[in-house]
Amino acid sequence: MFSHEFETLLCTQPAEYTLQLTLNRPEVGNALNTKMGEELRNFFTHYATHPNDLRCVVLTGAGGRQFCVGGDLKQRNGMSSDEWLAQHRIFEQAYWAMMEFPIPLICAVNGHAFGGGLEMIMVADFAYGVPTAKFAFSETKLGIIPGGGGTQTMTRTAGARRTKELIFTAQPFTADEALEWGVLNRICPQEEILSASLATAAIIAANAPLAVRQAKKAIHHGGQTDITRGLWLEIEAYNRLVFTEDRIEGVRAFNEKRTPLFKGR
Repeated sequence: MFSHEFETLLCTQPAEYTLQLTLNRPEVGNALNTKMGEELRNFFTHYATHPNDLRCVVLTGAGGRQFCVGGDLKQRNGMSSDEWLAQHRIFEQAYWAMMEFPIPLICAVNGHAFGGGLEMIMVADFAYGVPTAKFAFSETKLGIIPGGGGTQTMTRTAGARRTKELIFTAQPFTADEALEWGVLNRICPQEEILSASLATAAIIAANAPLAVRQAKKAIHHGGQTDITRGLWLEIEAYNRLVFTEDRIEGVRAFNEKRTPLFKGR
């Protein structure tokens, strides 16, 4: 597993095949600064090309009230335009690395998520959240717009009209609304949010990892094109799995009435 010591993240392995990545700046609401952007980019870039036996990642926030309150405005205060753009390029690389991550990524939203924190949730595969969490795209109150994919990911999740309302007004919405609009898949009690997310990660990790990755690829890229091209992407992903050892093991285990032992080969 990745052995780098982070300054702003905490990486642990709570179960076989699963990593828990925690945004670890609780004293500032896990605000996203330059160092966190670099470390997120490096983590997701590393595992995209060196997955080893990793089959799922759960992303959460340290502390009990905030998942991530967005960009660190204290660090940004007084930045020149060039410095701002240089920092944002790092953020862009981090979010794009998360969005294109080939391994399932689940957000365990343990508290409030604003601006860039909400965008992290939107680039994940899906998310569970606590009932007290608040969400907002607050950027237009600061003279900017969502720049970590929010205008695109929210539109594809909740529709253009809802997204326009949320971004134009910069008003917060509740966990119940997040569930209704597809931002969250499930609402869990505060004391269960991490265990529920890790339980789902364990279910995913028990399935054939190559099949899960190909399914993610087909869904992610197929959803950005027309149905005909999407179906071709699906068949291409399917055909790649026919020649794997895991496909043979899955069918054999079914017929032998036992749990399959998938090796990612």
